[in-house]
Amino acid sequence: MGKINIEKQDSVKLYKIRKTLEELSKKSGRGTELITVYIPKGKQLHEIISSLQQEQGTADNIKSDLTRSHVVDSLGKVVQRLKLYKKTPDKGLVMFCGALPSEEGGPLGSEVVTIWEIDPPKDLNQYLYRCDDHFHVDILKDMLKDDNLIGFLAIDAKDAGWGLLHGDKIEVLSQTGSGVAGKHRQGGQSAKRFQKLREMELSYFYNRVAQTTREYFIDIYPVKGLIISGPGPTKEDFINGNYLEYRLQNNIINTIDASYSGAEGIREAFAKSADILGDFRMVEEKKLIEDLFREINSNTGKGSYGLQEVIEYLKNNVVKTLIITDNTNLNRVEGKCKRCQHLQEEILERPLVIPKKTEYRNNPCPGCNSMEVEVNEQDIVDYLEILAAKTGTQLEVISGSAEHGNMLTSLGKVGAILRYNPGHAK
Repeated sequence: MGKINIEKQDSVKLYKIRKTLEELSKKSGRGTELITVYIPKGKQLHEIISSLQQEQGTADNIKSDLTRSHVVDSLGKVVQRLKLYKKTPDKGLVMFCGALPSEEGGPLGSEVVTIWEIDPPKDLNQYLYRCDDHFHVDILKDMLKDDNLIGFLAIDAKDAGWGLLHGDKIEVLSQTGSGVAGKHRQGGQSAKRFQKLREMELSYFYNRVAQTTREYFIDIYPVKGLIISGPGPTKEDFINGNYLEYRLQNNIINTIDASYSGAEGIREAFAKSADILGDFRMVEEKKLIEDLFREINSNTGKGSYGLQEVIEYLKNNVVKTLIITDNTNLNRVEGKCKRCQHLQEEILERPLVIPKKTEYRNNPCPGCNSMEVEVNEQDIVDYLEILAAKTGTQLEVISGSAEHGNMLTSLGKVGAILRYNPGHAK
């Protein structure tokens, strides 16, 4: 039984891919002119380039002038971008390109050819080229699903429960009573006969548990590992009796002594398995939040929360670890005067972004009254990542839907563990 080896993923990178895919899912082309290219790892780029150049030739047959020119331009842009790579990135590469209205619902002919490049989070093994009225994002979306499933079985002589840890959720699948008599015999039965009957009942129960465990953790949810818990020696008897199917028997990563079996036992076993699942994202996130709340509750001065306060500390190089939930839905909008460089900025929820951009664009610069104000927006995580990179701060994006994410939501969705107590700074 050993520590399970689970590949650690970069939470900021995954967040950005998820956000980009959300954005791309909403895009639709005027005709079948949005291009999707999935390039598997190890594939020669020159082969892809020549195949896309052939597609450009075929596109000349498209009847609509506008669609034809959009497809040819988009293919040209993808080819141009691919020529900048010396070789295919280690895990492969995905490109989306198409002519899209410069503003939502802009007039015909106002389209701008836009390209997105994504390094897949896992090895990409299939080639795909599509020219369609939407982008094909499903293969990437599937890659974002956490496939590091861990099974839990909490068992004693009275009952058993099954649970599944996937992504950031522990889910109780089901529980069952054993029907096995208690240890004290009913009147009139000889001790020997009673013991024999109880052993048969237990053996029948173990076989039933093994069968259900196989159905759950091989047939329905193929798990990376199995953790077995429960009070007393029942779990050891069950394991040593080799009732489990051999693949599961070989996949047991730990046994945990616990006070409960059944559904309650699943939650208890998860709480006790943090060190075994140390590489597992949900456990990491839970630990980050626990560390943050420890600093806040013990008044060390090293726990901070609330966006404005955290940004201030970040700019002053006080933040060691910055934690933000993935559901903040905030964007930073800036208006920069081309003439005097005066900067206006505000962090807003998504629906308020366009009105704010319009306001910056249509009003004179407060610094020099010029109307030459350039307007930009960026996702809050992109903005924080830039600030964090300047000061060597670790940035972690955590799930806002998980229990520990909800704790951070109650503090405004952003928190920070500081390098020192700024109140004591000289």
